[in-house]
Amino acid sequence: MALEIIGAGFGRTGTYSLKAALERLGFGRCHHMSEVIGDPDQIRLWAEAADGHANFDAIFAGFLSAVDFPVCAFWRDVLATNPEARVILSYRDPDDWYASFSQTILPLILDKAAWPENARPWFRMIERVIVERALRGRTDREGILAAYRANEAAARALEPKGRALVFHTKDGWEPLCRFLGVAIPEEPYPHTNPRAEFFAAVKAGTEESAA
Repeated sequence: MALEIIGAGFGRTGTYSLKAALERLGFGRCHHMSEVIGDPDQIRLWAEAADGHANFDAIFAGFLSAVDFPVCAFWRDVLATNPEARVILSYRDPDDWYASFSQTILPLILDKAAWPENARPWFRMIERVIVERALRGRTDREGILAAYRANEAAARALEPKGRALVFHTKDGWEPLCRFLGVAIPEEPYPHTNPRAEFFAAVKAGTEESAA
C-alpha cells in the first residue's frame, strides 16, 4: 500500500491536528510519532532508517498518510519511493514554532539524564532523527531555525508544480480539502495537542514501552 500523503512539516506545527484531519477525510490510518513512541518495532525501524537502512514499506505498512516526526525528517526519501504521493507542509511562523519546540521536544532530547531507562531506545532514536537529521546536528537557536527554513524551502519548491500544499492550521478545512479534492466536513477543523497534552502523550507512551 503506497502512501498518498507525506507530511513535510516539523513537529509542533499542528501535525497532530493534521493527522486527525487526514483520517477524517479518508487518508488514514495516518502515521505520526504517536504511532511510534510505544511500538518497539517502529522504534527499531526508524533507528535503522537513521543508520541509512530505511525500510519504508515496513514502516508504513497499513498507513495511507504520514505526518510529524520521524517522517518529516525523511520526507524527500519517502517521496522518492512514493512518487505519486502529495506533500503537505504544515507551517507555523518560525519564531513561534521555535518558542514551542524549544520548550517541548528539544529539552526532552537534550536532558539525557532524565531519559527513563525503559524508554531509552525511543529517546536515542528521536535524538538521531530529529537532531542529527532534521536539524543537521544543531541545537542552538540559529542552527535550528536555519534547518526549519531550509526544510520549508524544499517543500515550497514543489508547490508551483501542484505537488505540495503549504498549510496553516488556522486556515481550517478549505485549503486542505481543495488540495486533496475532497468535500469539506461540516464539523470544525480539529485542534489538538496543546503543550500539556504533548507532555501527557509522551509520558503515556514511555510508560507503555515499559509494559
